[in-house]
Amino acid sequence: MPNVSFIPHAAARVSAVLAQLKDYLGDKVSTNQSVCEAHSHGEALELARLPAAVVFAETTEDVSTVLGICHGAYVPVVAFGAGTSVEGHVTPPEHAVSLDLSRMTGVLQVNAEDMDCRVQAGLTRQELNIRLRDTGLFFPVDPGGEATLGGMCATRASGTAAVHYGTMKENVLGLTVVMANGEVIKTGGRVRKSSTGYDLTSLFIGSEGTLGIITEVQLRLHGIPEQLSAAICQFENLEDAVRTAVEVIQAGVPIARVELMDDVQMAASIRYSGLDELRPITTLFFEFAGAPASVREQVDVTEALAGDNNGLGFAWADTPDERARLWKARHNAFWAVKALYPGFRVISTDCIVPISQLALLIVGVKADIEASGLQVAILGHVGDGNFHTLIMTEDTPEGSAKALELDRKIVARALALDGSCSGEHGVGVGKLEFLEREHGAQSLEVMRTLKVALDPRNILNPGKLLPEGLAYIG
Repeated sequence: MPNVSFIPHAAARVSAVLAQLKDYLGDKVSTNQSVCEAHSHGEALELARLPAAVVFAETTEDVSTVLGICHGAYVPVVAFGAGTSVEGHVTPPEHAVSLDLSRMTGVLQVNAEDMDCRVQAGLTRQELNIRLRDTGLFFPVDPGGEATLGGMCATRASGTAAVHYGTMKENVLGLTVVMANGEVIKTGGRVRKSSTGYDLTSLFIGSEGTLGIITEVQLRLHGIPEQLSAAICQFENLEDAVRTAVEVIQAGVPIARVELMDDVQMAASIRYSGLDELRPITTLFFEFAGAPASVREQVDVTEALAGDNNGLGFAWADTPDERARLWKARHNAFWAVKALYPGFRVISTDCIVPISQLALLIVGVKADIEASGLQVAILGHVGDGNFHTLIMTEDTPEGSAKALELDRKIVARALALDGSCSGEHGVGVGKLEFLEREHGAQSLEVMRTLKVALDPRNILNPGKLLPEGLAYIG
């Protein structure tokens, strides 16, 4: 590796890189102020910094060109998809290039008989399912927002349907990845299992753009269920609702989705999404999928368990429009809270525990919220032990400090119950301080060793995912 002391100043390196990029990529390179501002941050975390430029890639070759040039000049590169991440993943460091993959929206191959497809990384889940609608297949991982599939791989996304279909980790068969120096590799393949070599696909899933940039994804598809039914059940008591969701899973009910909104979230969603027929109390949203007889059996067991836990009865949404209305309300939860508290910051955070510990965690978190004096909504994918808090705070340093103090208490409770600081948001910069407590110093050394091996010049999304520390170099 060259001696860094002989490398020109960062601003000079960036200037030289931009000249080269424009020679190769022309008007795909932008230094426009508004374009750079749109790529200076994601959602929720109020951390922003302008990139030196934005490059709009359209092919794997474009990405390879960008990384090859930037690697030679030690210029950082941050991959950007839809910008929907909430932990600061896409905020660039100083003198960095933001590499936008949102134009890479091709469906390269659909193998309906084998139930898989290959897509470019900038395609969204919603658009993929529109293009698949005549095949009888769909892609089920549903994080709620308009996230790109490459971004969903990079953050190991999950969402409302993960309790039934799994996360991105379970639904990706292979990847095309551009390495830090511009070399292109392919991982995995189309087969459903293999016992050959290291599992490189899993290495890049959840790596948040720090080890390589994903440009193509081989996805596992699923058949559209014969019948879908959705229902809500309301509870006067938060613990009763959580216990119901846990018992449904423990009873082996193959439920498609089970989502929770507490009283604060329901008050916001009723107002924002027009759910006027519901009360502002804790609510479970259910979806059942499968053959009619199977759905009926799932419903019977779930209704019985809800009744045993003081549920106030099921309200059904059987038509596609009614179901869409319910799930749109769930997906718009963040915006509902933001609309209820105009002028406030809304800090979105998540954690996860084994489902047997979920009721204990949420009851403890509710007590922490009351002690904090903050307005906080609780919602989440309680079927797999994952829940979110939306913390409303005044947009001041003091307000942010109070929100962070509460977040630390929530995460501490989860970690004490053998949980994780994030079930699906990822680390970015927002969760960095919890990584050593969760994984231990030795595991972090192994992670840093991988980072050094694959990105020795530290140009790929530097400062994200891994806290600073020593890496072992043999």
